[in-house]
Amino acid sequence: MEKEKSDLKIMEEMERKELQDRYIRFDWAIKRLLRQKANFDVLDGFLTVMLNEKIKIVEILESEGNQERADDKFNRVDIKALNSKGEIILVEIQNTREIHYLERILYGVAKAITEHISLGEDYEKIRKVYSISILYFDLGTGTDYIYHGQNQFIGVHTGDQLRVNTCERDVLVSRLPAEIFPEYILIRVNEFDKTALTPLDEWIEYLKDGTIRPDTTVPGLKEAREKLKYYSMSPGERLVYIRHLEDINIQNDAIHTSKLEGRIEGLAEGKAEGKAEGIAEGKAEGLAEGEAKGKAESLRQVASKMKETGVDIATIAMCTGLSEETILSL
Repeated sequence: MEKEKSDLKIMEEMERKELQDRYIRFDWAIKRLLRQKANFDVLDGFLTVMLNEKIKIVEILESEGNQERADDKFNRVDIKALNSKGEIILVEIQNTREIHYLERILYGVAKAITEHISLGEDYEKIRKVYSISILYFDLGTGTDYIYHGQNQFIGVHTGDQLRVNTCERDVLVSRLPAEIFPEYILIRVNEFDKTALTPLDEWIEYLKDGTIRPDTTVPGLKEAREKLKYYSMSPGERLVYIRHLEDINIQNDAIHTSKLEGRIEGLAEGKAEGKAEGIAEGKAEGLAEGEAKGKAESLRQVASKMKETGVDIATIAMCTGLSEETILSL
């Protein structure tokens, strides 16, 4: 009997240690935790490594997800931040494949630019925008796991970069278009399959499988080791987080099944593989709408359970993203 108690205690301690070394996924952290000023250092470190320059976030801006009218398109940006240089940084995590993804991020950048210049202001007030997409699906073909895109004007015959002269405060200033036009970074997480040797690699390693080295000195990751521990969440928060992970798995399984069914249907009808992919994409659109409704209902159920167990309304709202009015009505 004593031995059984001792074994149980050892198992509980092992489980506790495992949880202590488990870190919250970045997509959850970026939606819930990194919006808090106390946790900006994690986001600062991530952006510093990604953009290869010192980044300091001043504030989190209003997201483009707030539509001005019912038929307005939107870009589901997870974080829109303003850095110390007055530039706008968009960070988005996409877990499942989306048709016309490049067009979507282009729209999001364009909207961010227009949202932050007032009617009648000089064009020199336009802010530079960085768009960072963390992708957990296959976007085309390529051998690298990070791609960087930037507008440049190159001489057709000379190969030189065009510099544009502008007059600011009665002083002639020469600038490259790249200093003004947006920059795009696409991180293909699933393509990372190497040993992490650089700060950038360590960040991608964390994005992919949630591991952070105990001795890391990488900006942002050393702070994440203390602030993004799974075990530091309350039981209620862990419940919502686990539901979030389950939702991602369900979405991925549904889309994988849809692709398989589409291919089988296409082959049965003697259609080419390209046509089969088109069928899968059409089904994925329908699945996405149904999954969104199911996820909303799942959050309502979680909120209801948390409310029944005595968790305060403000905490439930923070964990689920539901409004206090909605929670009170449950």
